[in-house]
Amino acid sequence: MQISVKRIIANNDFKQLLSYFCVGGCASIVEWTCFTFFANVMGINYLLATCFAFVLSTATNWALGRMWTFKDSDAYRERAVLEGSLIYLVSGIGLLFNLGLMYIFVKLLNMNSPIKKVVSKIMATGIVFTWNYLTRKMLIYRSN
Repeated sequence: MQISVKRIIANNDFKQLLSYFCVGGCASIVEWTCFTFFANVMGINYLLATCFAFVLSTATNWALGRMWTFKDSDAYRERAVLEGSLIYLVSGIGLLFNLGLMYIFVKLLNMNSPIKKVVSKIMATGIVFTWNYLTRKMLIYRSN
């Protein structure tokens, strides 16, 4: 059985993943910019800078994801506090992954120059992206 490109693109899951990739890209730009500012300009410890950047990028991800990727979900229409709490809980677990990866890259792999820290942040973000998307899709905004 041959699968056509049109059929794959027409698949709602692919469209949703592509939308989340764009949303994640916007949130990642916020995260990387904030991380670079906090770590390299303000001189804040890279792990603490990761936490500060996380708070701002998660808010961006939640807002854009709600407007574009998961706009059809009615799960939390009247319960924004619950929705936000779940988003931050899931993202908090992602933050722990992110911090662990940053520690591995910066301390254990000695990627501790300013540019290597930013590269480490980009790699960690890419890895945690999968966790964030799947937990939102399968747990928070799952179809009934």
